[in-house]
Amino acid sequence: MNPAMLYAMLVLAIIFEVLGTSAMQVAQHFTRLVPTVIMVVCYAIAFYFLSYTLRVIPVGIAYAIWSGLGIVLISLVGYFGFGQKLDFAALLGLGLIIAGVVVLNLFSKSTFH
Repeated sequence: MNPAMLYAMLVLAIIFEVLGTSAMQVAQHFTRLVPTVIMVVCYAIAFYFLSYTLRVIPVGIAYAIWSGLGIVLISLVGYFGFGQKLDFAALLGLGLIIAGVVVLNLFSKSTFH
């Protein structure tokens, strides 16, 4: 499969994981039905796309990209969508996560089987 298509599927997995995590915040401990259903559906779609990428991308690399970008995106959703604060240390840490994902993608020979 084309590497661009695999990365597109990984990006879709990350987007649906972030949507699911955002719905979890709104579900209020699973007491609200619609956000809970959205969360479950989004996580199912996210894991489908993630599992598809694991056919070619090693699990450690895929998970590092998935979790790193997921952390950054959900932090932005928390900041803009839920009014959560990010201090300097949080921003620095998020920057280091982004740097790690960039290093993996640009310099690692482990990206594909």
